Amino acid sequence: MSRKWLVSMEWVMVWLVGWLVLQPASPLLAQDWEPPSEFSREEIVKTSQKVLAMPDIDIDIREDIIRVEALEMAWDIGGNVYEPRDTTRIPRGPDGRKVGLFLIHGGGGDHRTKDKEARLLARKFGFKVVTMSYPGRIYLPDPSRNWPGGSIHPDGTVRTPLWTSDTVITREEYDMVEDRSMRDKYGTIIQACAKEGSRFYHRMAAWPAAFEEGGRAFMERHLPTDEFTIYIHGHSTGGPFSFMLSQRVPNIGGVVGMDNSPFGYIFRVQSRSSGNRDGRQYGDRPFNCLHIRTWRDRARYAGPEALVEQGPEALMRLPSLMEDILASEGNMPIGGFKAEGPIHFGSRHQLAAMARANAKRLKLSPEKTAELTEHFVGYAMELWGEGVKPVPPVIFGIAAVSFDHTPENYTQITLPMYAGMNPPPKVRLVQFMAGVHGYTRAEEDLPMGPFPAVAKLWHDAIMSGYYADYSKKWAMD
Repeated sequence: MSRKWLVSMEWVMVWLVGWLVLQPASPLLAQDWEPPSEFSREEIVKTSQKVLAMPDIDIDIREDIIRVEALEMAWDIGGNVYEPRDTTRIPRGPDGRKVGLFLIHGGGGDHRTKDKEARLLARKFGFKVVTMSYPGRIYLPDPSRNWPGGSIHPDGTVRTPLWTSDTVITREEYDMVEDRSMRDKYGTIIQACAKEGSRFYHRMAAWPAAFEEGGRAFMERHLPTDEFTIYIHGHSTGGPFSFMLSQRVPNIGGVVGMDNSPFGYIFRVQSRSSGNRDGRQYGDRPFNCLHIRTWRDRARYAGPEALVEQGPEALMRLPSLMEDILASEGNMPIGGFKAEGPIHFGSRHQLAAMARANAKRLKLSPEKTAELTEHFVGYAMELWGEGVKPVPPVIFGIAAVSFDHTPENYTQITLPMYAGMNPPPKVRLVQFMAGVHGYTRAEEDLPMGPFPAVAKLWHDAIMSGYYADYSKKWAMD
């Protein structure tokens, strides 16, 4: 038996494994397809190995910077596009349209922090994937988009968003404020609070409208309505933003989840432990106060993860744990600040205050002010009413170790609140018995954490008809 023949047979077997993994359920069973309620660690490892062994599809990756107009200001918003070089390999779902994925990052990053997930989804399953940053998150002057230095500079100034390449915020536009009211969870929150009337203040009031316009623009350009059905995912902080867009973009056919927060007003209830003694929560901080992220934000996740993974003995290595956390304090090329709390934590009064600040700047009438206020408050909750696109079907996935995303929170709070919507969307919860909140972190036998198994679940849900009835009725209208 020749070596050449053996190599050929090995290639055929790899191709066959990939083909079998990609096959959707039988059409006879498609309407009844349901995700499992739980993936054991053994199942996650087995599925991940199969997915990672699938042959790669050649893909193209390109950056796109889109300029949008929102509330009479310009905004430059960045993202990446991933798609098969041979675009005929993009699969079509049960509704006959091409499958597109739209990924929104968590609170500490930018669109590049979804790169690993996007590459796997495009290379292994052929999906076209689009990622997008929150307004102001990327460093526009450098082609690498990496921010220089850390979030707090030696001269006492701090990193602030770049909403366009020429909207540099100066030190006289903000005051530095320390918030110690939620120390148990966040430590001391370092804030740059924009002075009323400054450019910084106006931008901090208007960015949610820029996010909405940016999301629409990216999807219209790269996942157009006449070609694609979109399945949207927002990790952590990105979850409420994905739900907000799901009713505002016509061809979004479903939400695919993994440690994704729900609508902001629901996450507000789900995360009550984030509040201080007077009931105020993280998202209730003044909208004009930008959270400057530091080592404390890494510690917030590292502590609970070490406790679950190592038990109380983790405290015995607290010095080394803190050394690891502090090691990268002087170099933070991605993120470094967060303004998204009012939407993430459903702070309706802060969203209303943002709307009023915009109305004052634009000199709107009382009627227009009321309309803008209703629109901003609506960013944190579902829309309803005659002719309104309902919330699409949802799959919530949760990792084994996640501080804010626990089975109890979802079964006792999140799922019942979704069931109370009008109309109630189709929602399922899947618990993965591996992984942490940053669900691509490597573990033993899981070089990308549980994400390859998560991606396979998303693929099966899409191709086996979990979202099909909704997409035919709403996403294709």
